Amino acid sequence: MDNIERLYKCYEILSEAGDKISEHVAEYKEILQAVKGTSKEKRLASQFIGNFFKHFPELSDTAIDAQFDLCEDDDTQIRRQAIKDLPKLCQGNAEATIRVGDTLAQLLILDDATELQQVNNSLLSIIKLDTKSSITGLFQQITTGDEPTRERCFKFIATKLLTMGPNVITKEIEDYIVDEVKKALQDVTADEFHLCMTILGATKLGSTITGHAELVKLATEQAELNSTDTDAIAVDDEVVERFIQCATAAAPYFSKTIKSTQFVSYVCDKLLPIDTWNLIATAVSQDQIQLRLLKVFAEMITYTDKLENANERINAVYNVLLEYMPLPKLSDEDVADTPPSFQFSHAECLLYALHTLGKKHPGNLTFIEDAEKLKDFRARLQYLARGTQGYIKKLEEALKGKTGEELNTEENRLKQTALKTTSNINILIRDLFHSPPIFKHDIVLSWIVPKSSKLGKRHVPITFGDKGAANGNQETDQQDKKSRPSNEQKFYSPPSGKYSGKVNPNYGNNNNNNRGRQRGGGGGGGFRNRRYRY
Repeated sequence: MDNIERLYKCYEILSEAGDKISEHVAEYKEILQAVKGTSKEKRLASQFIGNFFKHFPELSDTAIDAQFDLCEDDDTQIRRQAIKDLPKLCQGNAEATIRVGDTLAQLLILDDATELQQVNNSLLSIIKLDTKSSITGLFQQITTGDEPTRERCFKFIATKLLTMGPNVITKEIEDYIVDEVKKALQDVTADEFHLCMTILGATKLGSTITGHAELVKLATEQAELNSTDTDAIAVDDEVVERFIQCATAAAPYFSKTIKSTQFVSYVCDKLLPIDTWNLIATAVSQDQIQLRLLKVFAEMITYTDKLENANERINAVYNVLLEYMPLPKLSDEDVADTPPSFQFSHAECLLYALHTLGKKHPGNLTFIEDAEKLKDFRARLQYLARGTQGYIKKLEEALKGKTGEELNTEENRLKQTALKTTSNINILIRDLFHSPPIFKHDIVLSWIVPKSSKLGKRHVPITFGDKGAANGNQETDQQDKKSRPSNEQKFYSPPSGKYSGKVNPNYGNNNNNNRGRQRGGGGGGGFRNRRYRY
């Protein structure tokens, strides 16, 4: 009798043994030994191991290891079969489910799209069998795995697990997910931080005021607003980057109830003092990093409470604003020779911040009490208004008569956003040019897309392509990574002024080196210093 026939014989004996199956340990051991045989023997062993697994608890570790061996076989067909058969080990066995969940989590980094799809299918199968044990294995890899594995696990949770409906994601399971993600936040990269906040925003936390407050608290803790030395900020771009990332994550949850005062105060006290401001990102992409900071600052300032030390904090905004409002030319001839050149995106943010703070603190605009400062400010406003109005006219001419298809080109979309930016600046200037300034108008910042006022819709979900890696399509996942904008920001340069059209946070800088897979139950990725590594 050859080995294949013997395997079928063992299968027959075990299938027909009934209540006496536990007496046939030798036959089950023969099946386990077949994982070292030929390709056909391995495929049969993969199918048979799980069928009788529950009847031989004393051999459970040996059986699980044998199945895991097949999952790492050199033959793709055998690997797929073994991955497909893994859920058989999980029926009624919580310990085995945790180990299988851990191993499948490690396999999420596979390159082959078909294999990866099978990993996803098997993970979903065991989650339906025993949700708590399955995701316990998943979170073991989030705790101990390397960065590529952790990222894939977070993406699986965000795109697959949380979409499985209330029959699977019960209140108990959601509470467990929330608790485990909070633990993971103690040591994360920038990419992982945003994935964690996306996951938490898709849970109950994203649908209640108290949940929004908790999400803001988590972002505040990550930003370390109370522990950063002012001197360190000037020389450490990572501190600025971390603040931008955390503020961006918190921004969707600020409201009339949940105030942004702590973040706004931090910007005014730590980042806007002119000596610090001029040192931010001096090495590369200074304009871009400063603009990203100003944009999130402008978004948050709408929901700030009244500020302590309002005079000093408003002056910090005012002094940086002057950097983007040059003095007029000496004569009309000079103006004709050299058109005004402004950074309108920066100016919009700072004018809006000054206007908003002025509305909340009308008695704290100290520059209007100094005749020379007020004269200087009004002259700068007038010069900016001249450049803005000229730019608006040129933009309107450029966009006039364009069809819908023509307006959808990248250049014309930039022009439309530029028109919103300069129109906002024009409105703000009209208010601030009054003597004393008035705060009559409300504007919507040029890059803001109106959002639903319903709770639970405030967070913006992160997507990973149509069929990203978490869905079993490695190629799309790689394309998604490649399609992320780089640090180079696109500018639309009109005849008068400069407009910056696209800002990208460029999250994280993961090192995608794969490691050898561990045998379920927590692998040991040996990560150190993962907290906000850029």
